[in-house]
Amino acid sequence: MLSMAPSSPCHVVQAAVAADEEKFVFETWNKQKVDAFKGSFAVPENRKIAGSRTIAIKYVRLPATGKNGGPPIVYLSGGPGSSGIAAINYRYAMFMAMRQHGDVIALDQRGTGASNIVPICHSKQRIPIAREVSDRKFVEYHQEALKECLVFWAENGVDLAGYNTVQSAQDLDALRRHLGAEKIVLWGTSYGSHLALAALKEMDDRIARVVVSSVEGLDQTIKLPARTDEYLGRLQAAIDSQPVAKTAYPDIKALMLRVHSKLDRNPIALKLKSKDGSKVDYLLQRHDLQMIAGGLIADPKSAAQLLSIYRALDQGVEPMLERIPSRLLPDHLIDPGAPISFEGMPVAMDLASGMTMARRSKVFEQSRTAVLGDYLDFTINYDGMAPKLDLGDAFRVNPTSKVPVLVLSGTLDGRTDIKSQSEAVSKLGNVTKLTITNAGHNLFDESSSEMRETIDRFMEGKAVHDATITIALPDMAPKAL
Repeated sequence: MLSMAPSSPCHVVQAAVAADEEKFVFETWNKQKVDAFKGSFAVPENRKIAGSRTIAIKYVRLPATGKNGGPPIVYLSGGPGSSGIAAINYRYAMFMAMRQHGDVIALDQRGTGASNIVPICHSKQRIPIAREVSDRKFVEYHQEALKECLVFWAENGVDLAGYNTVQSAQDLDALRRHLGAEKIVLWGTSYGSHLALAALKEMDDRIARVVVSSVEGLDQTIKLPARTDEYLGRLQAAIDSQPVAKTAYPDIKALMLRVHSKLDRNPIALKLKSKDGSKVDYLLQRHDLQMIAGGLIADPKSAAQLLSIYRALDQGVEPMLERIPSRLLPDHLIDPGAPISFEGMPVAMDLASGMTMARRSKVFEQSRTAVLGDYLDFTINYDGMAPKLDLGDAFRVNPTSKVPVLVLSGTLDGRTDIKSQSEAVSKLGNVTKLTITNAGHNLFDESSSEMRETIDRFMEGKAVHDATITIALPDMAPKAL
């Protein structure tokens, strides 16, 4: 168990094995190995229902390597829906670096990874792939699919009302108790920051400090389309710093709108590969490209891929969409013609976090003229479909807290706008902001030594101040697709 002094994290004694933990060797996808412990703890599926079934929340604990152990550091993955345990594979260096400050817990939140007992729902709805589908019909297919899935989960004994950010925040307190810790440190990104902010409202006095990147506020599940247009302006300014890229992309907004208009007039017939390896005819439409853009604008490197696609289409060249990582593509392009399917946790979490009526009005108004319309966060089209899941506006109020919080933001983050990130933490009383020029959404994938040093100082309780650092901008010139 953990023995903690109440003052500095540096006085904490190293953790012993918690209950139900098993020692093993974690091996990453590229064969790196590290000694670790796997563990789990039981929680109610829905704490608001007496007699709710019990579910297991699982994690991997990487023991601290520093001389002065601190409180357990809990990694909160994004999505929602991503596995914290799987993140060790692609953020290995960051996990290893954080261990010098305490045990690092890679947590699979309820409904994700090893903690997921919610079955995938395969609806009866299929989007026609070889003929035009209007925006209205495209939305209707997905809405009908969700209606089917809400029934499916209920019939399979899933209490979807238990899969929300408040319940996940309460899971963090249960994890703290399971570890025998007085306090924990939260380290999260994207949706993980959303969960961290909710935890500050639920268990403020049991959190030692928070490190978050690419912050998503409690009323920011659905992004403001106008903010995405502002991001495109910053991306243009970055492109203009590279002569070759500037020549190729003198006006990216005009390029994108021009291609959208072309696709509205004449959708492009493509051959796409389905999951079984066969080639199928697919008619690429404007809404397909807007959804692709919603994934690829996350980081500068993927944004460069996206602009290459637009440039190819503008020049009448067929882009090779199969070269785009599937994790960045909408589901209906990963396996064209397959039934519309949903994983329970991501859709439930987004429906529960929802948005205030004031934000809803802004989103719909801005989407009429925004470059990506309302396709950046397609969940907006499920608004009001499951009112019993909604956490309400009280949840969406920004947290207040004096817990030390370090916020890392990239100027070229196309998913969580930098202005919105500042708004999300505006009521916190002990915030330090590190702005990283030219960085995108996946900040913890960057190898900036200055960023790591700032995190180290913060974790050690040393003074840190608002600052801006700059990393190299990737080559934004067109690539063959």
